[in-house]
Amino acid sequence: MRLNLFIVALLLIGSQFGYGQESKVYRDHHTRKGDFYFYWGWNSSRYTTSDIHFSGTDYNFTLDKVIANDRPTAFNVDPYFHLQRFTIPQYNFRIGYFLNDRYSLSFGIDHMKYVMQADQTARISGEIRNSGTEYDGVYDDEDIVLAKGFLEFEHTDGLNYVNVEARRIDELMTFRYFTLALTEGLGGGVLYPRTNATLLNNDRYDEFNIAGYGISSVLGLQLNIGRHFFIQSEVKGGFINLPNVRTTNSSSDTASQSFWFGQFNVVFGASWNLKSKG
Repeated sequence: MRLNLFIVALLLIGSQFGYGQESKVYRDHHTRKGDFYFYWGWNSSRYTTSDIHFSGTDYNFTLDKVIANDRPTAFNVDPYFHLQRFTIPQYNFRIGYFLNDRYSLSFGIDHMKYVMQADQTARISGEIRNSGTEYDGVYDDEDIVLAKGFLEFEHTDGLNYVNVEARRIDELMTFRYFTLALTEGLGGGVLYPRTNATLLNNDRYDEFNIAGYGISSVLGLQLNIGRHFFIQSEVKGGFINLPNVRTTNSSSDTASQSFWFGQFNVVFGASWNLKSKG
């Protein structure tokens, strides 16, 4: 519930500061029209609880209000700056183009990690038959411990949100070589997770799959350093719907879930204009 309120507040703040009024702009020595930009950085993520429905040849059941967390990687030169391992941490990548001085279109990947909390107690409804485990039976809104022998479930390589965004930027102030700006935007895209799941006595499954879609909004504060470089902090949130999560090697075994998410991002970027000599 708190995360839902956070998402609504994020949308309201973005509309109030960006689209509802014109802010006073202090222009620097260049315009943004025609600029390309790129950034890379890292995120910390949060998720609401979700109801997860599992269906297959021998089972059809739903787990209510399942708790999940992210899995941040301890900051170190390896893997954060390792040429072959830098995609292991939770990262944000984006490349965009300014249509005019304020509005840009961009493409990006938000690499989050979603890990179901182990050994939590959830409510289960449905049936499990012929699994060869102690969990065979019919369930009617009963408690069950999500132990290792029953279910391991995570999107850890990762919960990949591949998205496009429309963004606006408003400069707040300029001091010598530094410009402070507010940026906000709306976006949407597909979820391409690599789900790591072990369900009942099935073999572990760990493959990429287009599992659903997401929508999001973002609010950021950008510090430009000179003409070409910037540091940016972002608060981002939205809704994810995953109707087609693979759980075993059999395509008949699937899971579905939906939840709200929030991110706090710190990114580092550069901008350039192919026609400019400056």
